[in-house]
Amino acid sequence: MRLRLLIVLLCCLAGAAQAEPAKATPQKAYLTLIIDDLGQNLPRDRRVLALPGPVTTAIMPDTPHATEFAREAHRAGKIVILHMPMDPATGPFAWHPELPIEELEKRLDAAFKMVPYTSGINNHMGSRMTAQPGAMAWLMANLQQRHKFFVDSRTSAQTVAAAEAQKIGLAHVSRDVFLDDERTEAAIFTQLQTAISLAKKQGSAVMIGHPYPQTLAVLERELPKLKSQGIEWIDIKQMISLRGNRAMAAHGKDGIYR
Repeated sequence: MRLRLLIVLLCCLAGAAQAEPAKATPQKAYLTLIIDDLGQNLPRDRRVLALPGPVTTAIMPDTPHATEFAREAHRAGKIVILHMPMDPATGPFAWHPELPIEELEKRLDAAFKMVPYTSGINNHMGSRMTAQPGAMAWLMANLQQRHKFFVDSRTSAQTVAAAEAQKIGLAHVSRDVFLDDERTEAAIFTQLQTAISLAKKQGSAVMIGHPYPQTLAVLERELPKLKSQGIEWIDIKQMISLRGNRAMAAHGKDGIYR
């Protein structure tokens, strides 16, 4: 009798276990942060180095402290990238659609010399330039030869830069959220929350901000809270590896850039 009751009880427990739905494993959410336009003001830019995590420092070649700050960022263990001026940006390094490839290469070489320790580049402005398939195809091939990655800042919906990188398998990633198009702490905080929500939805998000006092104030206050919100802050190289050169839904379809 006892044996029969034990068997019935075990069957009931087994049935309940089968009926209980499997608990979904929470999706991990990752963020990457790039700060652009560095090299202009050392005291201000050093606040970027003090941020509590793997911030990527994007340094402009035509700034007074480009070389010095690149060295400081490298010593601080931060990833350095070249923030390459592209049309409609101006200046001695800027790329413009009417320039021949030889001149583009000359300006790129000069820019890399001004910003040492670079692992890759992203575009400064560039709404006109990143829409040029020929120049972007040349750039991605050149970066591949240099063993450097590319970050498409996506300053224009017409960009073909990431698409050209994807075609040849160049390590790259695209920006998802600009933090500070509007320079108020309230707006920047809202954009940060947008990035966090996007990371939770699609698994990752790439943020770009600038060393504005309002941006730095929000980041200094909010970045230490990321872990408690289920977000892991990773560096740009880890993000590139995580995404595996695939386009996010806002940038393409089935992982392929539009």
